[in-house]
Amino acid sequence: MTDEALTETERRDRGVSKYHEIYGDDAFILPEGQADFFDLMMKQLFGEVWSRPALSIESRRLLVMGVLAAQQRFDVLGIQLARCLETGELSDEQVREVAIQLIPYVGYPSSGDLFRVTEAAIANAAKGAS
Repeated sequence: MTDEALTETERRDRGVSKYHEIYGDDAFILPEGQADFFDLMMKQLFGEVWSRPALSIESRRLLVMGVLAAQQRFDVLGIQLARCLETGELSDEQVREVAIQLIPYVGYPSSGDLFRVTEAAIANAAKGAS
């Protein structure tokens, strides 16, 4: 079935499914119709963009992490880091390497915040694993 043939409900359902795959089964979902922005995000961002087959979730997540770091959205970056550790997409060492790779691009003044969010995600993942 092509995207054009999907109903709005099918697009949202696919988006919600992908959203749970990305953020976990316990990720918060607003009921359909409660917030237009959320419905649009489920249909477009997760039902269409994240659901495309050419890149894996891991690859997409790395791209998103780079953008979030560049935008200094370390709060949201922490969510991505935590989830990739939870799913095993990246190890502690790889998460630290992501931070090291990003530091020259986000700038050294932001590197402290990047380091803190990275280490907090690793520490929280370790607590959750024990």
